[in-house]
Amino acid sequence: MGTMAARPEATAARRAALAELELEIIGCFRCPRLVAWRERVAREKVARFRDEPYWGRPLPGFGDPDARIFVIGLAPAAHGGNRTGRVFTGDASGDFLWAALHRADLADRPSSRHADDGLTLTGVRIGAAVRCAPPANKPTIDERDNCAPYLVREIAVLDEVRVIVALGQFGWDAALRALDALGARLPQPRPRFGHLAEAELAGADGRRWALLGSYHPSQQNTFTGRLTVSMFDAVIERAKALANG
Repeated sequence: MGTMAARPEATAARRAALAELELEIIGCFRCPRLVAWRERVAREKVARFRDEPYWGRPLPGFGDPDARIFVIGLAPAAHGGNRTGRVFTGDASGDFLWAALHRADLADRPSSRHADDGLTLTGVRIGAAVRCAPPANKPTIDERDNCAPYLVREIAVLDEVRVIVALGQFGWDAALRALDALGARLPQPRPRFGHLAEAELAGADGRRWALLGSYHPSQQNTFTGRLTVSMFDAVIERAKALANG
């Protein structure tokens, strides 16, 4: 991405902090409804994956600890990340996302079907506002709020991040709440979500973030043409430009 090489000791510290956070996320049982749903889906499966083991637990983030771009989705898919154990892996939304990152030279391959497939990201990390697959893809407000501290801590650890790409309204609002919790001064009026919407935020500690909106790469959007390949590529290219600015 045209950035300076990270200091090895700083990378090691981020990697250790992220590993600690990931263990906490994986062991989370805060939301009874989500726990019951994720485990039920993992037991009952669907016919096309009936012979595969399911992860059936919360999902941590994935990617480069030195990332300058952090992509935030809504939640794992029941038969995507909830099955594979890695966010945006093994489903159509992930196929759309990884292909775009690959075209932008941020991922070393254009698709990801399994968590152990060797996919490597450079300069980018992927996370979610809610870490468990929710029924009908709709977390409750309490479930959203229970999960929010994980996102706050992840952004705090990722101190090289300069751009947050929010996939959908839910991701946009989650990012604003997380940055507010980190002491960022939110613009007034509050920034509104839109495709390629941008907002600049500054923290009390001097950190600065660009928040960039995109329609979510769900099949509901990609199959209907609300989000096209060229539209999504424009978001990723804008994120790269902001990260290098």
